[in-house]
This record gives sequence, C-alpha cells and structure tokens, in this order.
Amino acid sequence: MCAFATAFGCTEATRILDVGGTPGIWETLPVLPRVTFANMPRAREAFPPGFDRVAADGRALPFPGGAFDIVFSNSVIEHLGTAENQERFAREIRRVGKSYWVQTPNRYFWLETHLLTPFVHWLPRAWSARIVSRFTIWEWIARPHPDEKEFYLGHFLKDVRLLGARDMRKLFPEAAIRKERFLGLTKSIIAAYRAGTPKSVASEGA
Repeated sequence: MCAFATAFGCTEATRILDVGGTPGIWETLPVLPRVTFANMPRAREAFPPGFDRVAADGRALPFPGGAFDIVFSNSVIEHLGTAENQERFAREIRRVGKSYWVQTPNRYFWLETHLLTPFVHWLPRAWSARIVSRFTIWEWIARPHPDEKEFYLGHFLKDVRLLGARDMRKLFPEAAIRKERFLGLTKSIIAAYRAGTPKSVASEGA
C-alpha cells in the first residue's frame, strides 16, 4: 500500500474506486483518500463510517468513463472464472479510472496463495481436486466449518483462474507491470497505470 500511495501521490482529495476490496487495507495508509467500494450485493462485511459503498458487478460498473482518479483492485481478477470475465473486468477498470492499480497472485509462483498449498495450482484440475479435498494448509490454519470449506474449495476449483505477467500485459496494455517478489521470486503481479506518466516511472521497482 505504501508503494501504491507513493506511485500515485494520494491525498485526502483523491477519488478512488476499490473493486472487490474492504476498508482494512486503506486504514494502513497515513492519509485516507476518498474511497468508494464496489462489491457484489452478497458481500456482507460491515463497513466503518467514512467509506462509500456501492453494490455492483466489477464486469459492469455503474459509473461513467473517467469517474475516478484511480481504480484499485487487489486479488480479485483471478476469481472471475473465465478469460472472458477477466477481459470484461479489465475493460471496466480501464474505462472508469483515469489511472489504475490491479494486483493479482502470480500463477508461476510455487505457493498457491489462496489455499497456501505448494504446487497444487500447477496440477491438472482432477488431481488438484483430489488433493485439496483431503488437505490444504489453508484448512489447517483457518479451521473452517464444513460448509465454509466446501464453498471455498469449490470456488477455488471452479472459479479461480490465475494469471501471469504476459496475461496482465494483454489485459492492461498501457500499464507498466510491477512484480512483487518473495525470496527473489515473483509472488504477485501489478498492472499500474498513471495517466500522463511514462511506463518507466510507473514500473519503478519492478
């Protein structure tokens, strides 16, 4: 978040649309921008005062073009199930935001970050299903209720479609691609575009 705030020079007047996010991540910043959240109607998390919230589908945002200074999305685009849905999501972000910052886990990182289980995302789906139905590190840590486990694992197997840097470049062609690294390996990928800023500036630190 510090890298984001530095890259875009956020102030209290900066209008940001957070697609699929929650307030906690913004409360880590020293300056709180004007954040509006767009979440699916079924999202139930309570929001503290000071944040606007709109029930909306990220593939069809109810805002005019350029309505926000920045559109922000953190670990959402990989949950959309199909390449077509991801393309629609990316088009809406590019349409609604003058600038944008879109983060997603790297499909080529050895640890699958949703289930916290190594290599399972590289296996054929049938093999992954057999493994995750029996054990994941996520389950060992989170201790979910049986219905929560069933829903989460079903969502992972059906809807999570991880992306690599090449995929993100295709979805966000004008953006610079930043890479978050862990032990020298790319853990996650960020498509960052700041209106009027050369790619070489936006990609600083990649």
